Amino acid sequence: MMQELDIQAIRQFGNIEFLARQVVEGFISGLHKSPYHGFSVEFAEHRLYNTGESTRHIDWKVYARTDKLFVKRYEEETNLRAQLLIDVSPSMYYPREGKYENGKITFSIMAAASIAYMLQKQRDAIGATTFSDKLELQTPIKATSKHIHTLFLEFQRLLDAPAPNNKKTSTAKVLHEIAERLHKRSLVIIFSDMLDNMNDTDELFAALQHLKHRHHEVLLFHVKDSKTETEFDFEDRPYIFTDVETGEKIKLQPAQVREYYREQTKAKEQALKLKSGQYKIDFVEVDIRQPMDKILLPYLIKRAKMK
Repeated sequence: MMQELDIQAIRQFGNIEFLARQVVEGFISGLHKSPYHGFSVEFAEHRLYNTGESTRHIDWKVYARTDKLFVKRYEEETNLRAQLLIDVSPSMYYPREGKYENGKITFSIMAAASIAYMLQKQRDAIGATTFSDKLELQTPIKATSKHIHTLFLEFQRLLDAPAPNNKKTSTAKVLHEIAERLHKRSLVIIFSDMLDNMNDTDELFAALQHLKHRHHEVLLFHVKDSKTETEFDFEDRPYIFTDVETGEKIKLQPAQVREYYREQTKAKEQALKLKSGQYKIDFVEVDIRQPMDKILLPYLIKRAKMK
């Protein structure tokens, strides 16, 4: 089983490409011991054999190791286009102190880098976009080594950047813009805490439906610190809570509002899940205190379904 990510170590290490490789190799190694073993065997080069097709391209060496029939992929079978979208609004830099400082954005960048590494190994084309209330970075979608290296440099720059101030989030507006710009069928992978849309899911899902209408597939990772953002698990002493986007402050004792907060938050999260199911959006809840396999396995399953 993969270990929880060390958020502080990621920020201090200074080589996100190396870290992404370590995460992916550990994940693939772990899959060899899991029920999902089929995903891990030469995942960039093979697919499962389908009964009735020619046995001509079966890789018997892989069969000898795994007792499963895999067929060698050809390059045209593996090409997929993926657009990685990372929410970089101020709320993504929560928590602002302690062991998980800047945890949501750090986790999201590391997850995006790990998926980019897997896409590279699978010879797929990758693009990256960051957004708050507008598109901030948008790279082309390419598969060249030079382009992938540039992406990792952008991820590293983003990881080292300070938390922004005086920004809001407009996820729906950005998704509409992405839908208009993507002209070929792609897998759109989104990392966001969804905080700007928790009260108005209709606007968000209209934008997601726009992507689906243009024949894109969507994988939405709802990134959060479950301990504090869902469970409101704070010590029972007075706190001053600050809205990082508006600067509004409120002083309260957590115990006074904890039960109500949990009910409201869980109801909103459940609404997001239900609507995602209705719109055929792959929705994955991600806790920054959990291992990265909560992201990598859904990605591999989604990619397999697109072939």
